[in-house]
Amino acid sequence: MNLRFNQLAGQLSRGLAPVYLLCGDEPYQLGEAARLIREQARRKGFDEREILDADGHFDWNLLTAAAESMSLFSARKLIELRVSHGKLGKEGAAALRAYCERLCPDNLLLILAPGLERKDLQTQWAKTVEALGVLVQVWPLKEKELDGWLTQRLQAVGFQPEPGVAALLAERSEGNLLAAVQEIEKLRLLHEPGPLTLDDLLGNLADSARFDLFALTDAALVGDRARVQRILSVLRGEGTAEILVLWVLARELRMLAEAAGAIARRTSPASVLAAHRIPRQRLETVERALRRLSPARLHDLLQQCAQADLAIKGMAPGDPWHYLARIADQLS
Repeated sequence: MNLRFNQLAGQLSRGLAPVYLLCGDEPYQLGEAARLIREQARRKGFDEREILDADGHFDWNLLTAAAESMSLFSARKLIELRVSHGKLGKEGAAALRAYCERLCPDNLLLILAPGLERKDLQTQWAKTVEALGVLVQVWPLKEKELDGWLTQRLQAVGFQPEPGVAALLAERSEGNLLAAVQEIEKLRLLHEPGPLTLDDLLGNLADSARFDLFALTDAALVGDRARVQRILSVLRGEGTAEILVLWVLARELRMLAEAAGAIARRTSPASVLAAHRIPRQRLETVERALRRLSPARLHDLLQQCAQADLAIKGMAPGDPWHYLARIADQLS
């Protein structure tokens, strides 16, 4: 069973699965998901907890030993397997498949593997776990998802947020759920439960947003110029290397230029998009961008990328961030 984080509580209320696999690169949701599973396990009598840290030199026989050993203090045991280095390797995959073939109702296996990649979830051991238990992937929440999530969190602690409150909180904490939760806790200290207005936030709300590089190109392709400049400002403030920002912009522009060239030759851009491995959920956004960006415009932006590269290397005058801001704005 493959669930999103916000579906986990409902699944746990209906009963525990024998195996849970938690992965993804959003640490707050990962920790919260693990906490929910541990708490439900304790309520169901899994009072003993054995932790196995599977580093690069882990002996996978320990997993078999933990599964077969009798608990000293409880009839039921939670085995928590922490995979810190991402991949399991052949030995780890074999050990997990063997565990799943001999499931014991008195054991519950919780696998924490934040470093797993999407291709790792297509392996046989991951599919076995998903078939028998629950797979929860936790990824950073998008803007609209974050808005709804924060509204629920505010309501859960007794606030009645007026329109715009959750949106402002989301803007200041996007990409940083822990900071969002801390802001809500701060609001609980400053205000009594009840109506919560925008004025209650202003002056007390820190800007803790974090963005990855791909948020920049996503915002540019949908034409959100204000968001593009905000993301650039945050990236610059965090000390992101200019060359990395240039790389992600140039990478997107090369893909768009190739696809636009295919359209100009009256051929389908599908093969170009497939070659660049554009995810299905981004196809519509890319296609809309291609309708407003001409091949000449895209080639001009690539020339500007070359100028930005020279500025970054100190071989041309000017502030590299000025070049990057102009390129991103014209792309959007």
